[in-house]
Amino acid sequence: MTGPALALRGPAFAFRHNPFDGDPDGALIHWPDALVVMRDGRIAAIGDHAAERPRHPDDLPVHHYPDGIIGPGFVDTHVHYPQLEMTGAYGETLLDWLTRYTYPTEAGFADPAHCARIAALFLQALLRAGTTTAAVYCTVHEHSADALFAEADRLGLRLIAGKVLMDRNAPPELRDGEDHGIPATRRLIGRWHGRGRLLYAITPRFAPACTDAALEAAGRLWHENPGTYVQTHLCETEDEIAWVRELFPSAPSYLDVYARAGLAGPRAVMGHAVHVTEGDLSALRGTGCGVAHCPSSNLFLGSGLFRLHDATAAGVRVGLGSDVGAGTGLSTLRTLGDAYKVARLRGARLHPVQAFWLATRGGAAALRLEDRIGNLAAGLEADLVVLDPRATPELALRTGRSPGLADTLFALTALGDERAVRATYVAGRLVHDRDGAGCPGEGAALSGPHPPRA
Repeated sequence: MTGPALALRGPAFAFRHNPFDGDPDGALIHWPDALVVMRDGRIAAIGDHAAERPRHPDDLPVHHYPDGIIGPGFVDTHVHYPQLEMTGAYGETLLDWLTRYTYPTEAGFADPAHCARIAALFLQALLRAGTTTAAVYCTVHEHSADALFAEADRLGLRLIAGKVLMDRNAPPELRDGEDHGIPATRRLIGRWHGRGRLLYAITPRFAPACTDAALEAAGRLWHENPGTYVQTHLCETEDEIAWVRELFPSAPSYLDVYARAGLAGPRAVMGHAVHVTEGDLSALRGTGCGVAHCPSSNLFLGSGLFRLHDATAAGVRVGLGSDVGAGTGLSTLRTLGDAYKVARLRGARLHPVQAFWLATRGGAAALRLEDRIGNLAAGLEADLVVLDPRATPELALRTGRSPGLADTLFALTALGDERAVRATYVAGRLVHDRDGAGCPGEGAALSGPHPPRA
């Protein structure tokens, strides 16, 4: 789903290299007044406005954001859309929280109409948060994935998702049968993988919810379908790790449970990974698995503090995940604020350029999509976010004193939320306009005040 040529003008940033590998400030490219030209769903050109504008037709439409910051759209590498309606459930650790809140909520997705309603609400909430790509868990119900993919396809989103697989240690109505959910997953792959900008993730919920036979069947299916993904959970809490040890006594580690079933490798994304060992980090890098850092969730449930800097130093591809149900919302900016707090509690500092890398280019790399999304560069897909550093009186007061872009970005992670997302563009189309009366992504023609043109 693409549209005619369109350009954005305003301050913009991109990445020249990974800020975890050297001086973070040197990793950032900053244009005080940029022109980003989008055509056929991709970035056709980007550069300084004064130099770039004469190269394009006089009638090129330009949306001008002189007080904004144009950057890559956010990438959420781990999120459960069915948990949107139970976000902020009180006072449980992970395993009790699943039993008390999550599974009863997911049982409601037996109703296809409910799936469609929540899928639409969820994707609109992502767009309001500036998220343009996400790796999403559905429920065990086949139609829960159909509903999400159908709405994402309508919006033209780059989306990875999958029906959850689990055949034990869950309520009967949420368990796959003797076929381990494989036929339903195979049907979903056939319907959705590679359609538009959609990709499929084979999704064992987590090892305790799957028998050996189910994990092995999922591994075979993954290898039968090159280009698909695997997403699951790893080492989220100490109680969970102890449970895995009881259920899989022959496995030397939690990660090995997946590896021996053929579920570890490039395009496999492990959620949380809070309590990984040095051996796990080495294995994650060696197999090419990505990791989704979910700081808001880990703080909310008291699960622990992810070793972000150890993981990146070990060469592990790490992205950011909101998680939602166990987190506190879909806002990437708020999640980055929590990532900073987790790093400080571990005695480290998360530089703002590193933070925005996690939320964009790093997430794309964890998903093996860095050749398509996650940065502003000619040829990449035109998924962009426009941030407003003066979105609230407090932000305006704070950023009015900022000495440079990096400090402004840090203020956005400390004080920002969905209100600081001025606009979201997907495949070169405006799909969220905070100050407008509507936009195509909300099922209506763009009307009301438009961004000024220049």
